[in-house]
Formats: sequence, structure tokens, C-alpha cells
Amino acid sequence: MATNAVDETEATQATTDEKAVDTTKSDEVPQTEVPAAADDAQTKEERPSGVGQGAAAVVSAALGVVSLTGSWIGTVASARQNLIGQLETAQNAGVAQQIQAVYGDAWQTTALWGGLFALIALVTGVVTLARPAFGTPGRIQAPWIKSVAWAGVALGVIGLFLAVLKYTGVLLGLPSAS
Repeated sequence: MATNAVDETEATQATTDEKAVDTTKSDEVPQTEVPAAADDAQTKEERPSGVGQGAAAVVSAALGVVSLTGSWIGTVASARQNLIGQLETAQNAGVAQQIQAVYGDAWQTTALWGGLFALIALVTGVVTLARPAFGTPGRIQAPWIKSVAWAGVALGVIGLFLAVLKYTGVLLGLPSAS
């Protein structure tokens, strides 16, 4: 009986020790939670912030405005074409030929530069709007970026349309020489 009592005491102590170990294990933080929090911090840092897309949208809208209002490059190119027209036109050339060489070519040069800025604005806006389709799945583009990019696309389309009309002479064509 004495050995039986000793065995029961040892079994009770072993059970108590196991319970003590189990309770201390439950108080500890599981190792799997700590790296998960670190992974969340890393993925937030790795995700693009959208700054590049926002900048591209603003550039698109600005280029669209430049295509409508004119640019320094377009003005300089127009003045250069005007000077070339004056130098190359002979004194005995007809009035229609002089008007075309001096003013018409300069007007078309201005239209070409406006169309170039409009085309760049249009392409930049479309690329900005299409970018999320090729990026991280589930990543949503900020609404203001979409709005500004759409403004750039609209201004680019309007600028391109007006540039074509100016170049062809439909909009503000040269006066007739007769």
C-alpha cells in the first residue's frame, strides 16, 4: 500500500506539473503572430503609394492645357518658320504664295506643336488610367488620380481636334489673296 500511495502521489504531481506547463504555454504569444505583423508592415512599405500615377495624371492635364493655349516651343518654331518664309519668298512671288510662305507655314507649325502636346497629354492620361490593370491585383486607384487623368485625356482630345482643324485650315484658315 505504501508503494501504491507513492505511485499515486507521483502521478498527481506529474499531472500538476503538466498542467503548470500547459498554463505557462498558453500565456506566451505564439510565434506565428509576430512574423505576420512584420509581413504586414513590409507589404505596406512595398506597395506603391500612387505618387507616380498622381504625377502622371497632373502632367497629362497640364500638357492638355498647354496644347490649347500654346507653348513657348510652338511660338519659337512659328517665328522661325515665319522668318524662313520671308527669306525664301522672292519679291516677284504672288500674294497668295507670300501669304502661305510667311503666315500659313508658321500657322501650321504652331498647329503641329499644339497637336504634339495634345497627343502626349492624351497618351499620358490613357496610360495613367490603364496602369492599375497591369499593377497589383486588388489595388484601387485614388479617385482624384482618375479625375485628373480623365481631364488630361479630355483636354488632349480637344487639343488634338483643334490642332487638326488649324493645320488643315478649317479653323481660322488663311485669307484668300484675291
